Amino acid sequence: MLLSKEYVGYLARQITQKLISGEFIESSNPAAVAQAVNNALLEELQLEDRINDEVRLILEQYDDELRRAGASYQEMFKKVKGELVRKYKAVL
Repeated sequence: MLLSKEYVGYLARQITQKLISGEFIESSNPAAVAQAVNNALLEELQLEDRINDEVRLILEQYDDELRRAGASYQEMFKKVKGELVRKYKAVL
């Protein structure tokens, strides 16, 4: 993940504060709203990490074939990742 969890928490608190002060939302418990925003942000930001892990697992299965064919690991990583992004309809 490109951002630290602490920074994501800070962003969640700032987003919540701006939403409440701008009267976009009402809440009697801003801390609970900030926690929900934090969880949503973390889930979304960790999506790319999970996709990268899945790509590595797939490429490990075809390691011998890739070596025999002389395929570039980086190029295959990009291709497989692109396919998984389309499969999951993710926006990275």
